[in-house]
Amino acid sequence: MAEQRLQDKIAVVTGGGSGIGRATAIRFAQHGAKVYMLDRTPEEANETKSQIEAIGGNAQVIECDVSLPGQVEEAFARIADEAGKVDAVFANAGINGTMAPIETLAIDEWDETLNTNLRSTFATVKYAIPLMKEQGGSIIITSSINGNRVFSNFGAAAYATSKAGQTAFMRMAALELAQFGIRVNAVCPGSIDTQIGDNTDKREEVEEIKIPVEFPDGNHPLEQAPGKPEQVANLVLFLASDESFHVTGTEIFVDGAESLLRG
Repeated sequence: MAEQRLQDKIAVVTGGGSGIGRATAIRFAQHGAKVYMLDRTPEEANETKSQIEAIGGNAQVIECDVSLPGQVEEAFARIADEAGKVDAVFANAGINGTMAPIETLAIDEWDETLNTNLRSTFATVKYAIPLMKEQGGSIIITSSINGNRVFSNFGAAAYATSKAGQTAFMRMAALELAQFGIRVNAVCPGSIDTQIGDNTDKREEVEEIKIPVEFPDGNHPLEQAPGKPEQVANLVLFLASDESFHVTGTEIFVDGAESLLRG
């Protein structure tokens, strides 16, 4: 058994039903944390819960649409009642949303992406703080190479803006919360083999605004393939643990150098 880096810790994961969230919830549990998963698809999160219990871990599922701040507040109130504290938060839930030219992207479509990705991050951090101030802890936000190093995904104005906003918010929160021993960092994945594409609405008119861009052969220099959720989870585990205690206010790219080629 590996060293239990989160033994007796309470960890919260948003979007734990699939992809990076699922891999991280499992990794947290493997290292001794009790994991609360906030997910709008509880049936998928319960599959993760079953996997955690099969390895002797402890997990709970709270149905929660993170784009609705009231539900996030209620979820943390339940965690407060049951656990009394939070040691690690992985604000991971998000969507690609609608990919369309700015001219034709509807205001409601813009709002859906910003609310699900950026406002939800604010709400998750906001309601976690009272449960973390006494003992400190770690907050990790899932941002992206998009909006930070890469701006060539045409039609992704809302998504890239939400991801850029997350890293700006992360820096503000890191400085404000340092006095409480709360660290705040962001992970910026590149292409990862997940199901996030299932909630992407890519419009045909995106083709009309594309600018031809030629890249060298291969777009994943390190492995010649998209990354795996577990590779991101390993980084999140490090950031959640005391091993990274002096790391805060930082975005870390986990993309096999993809963004260096495309940026």
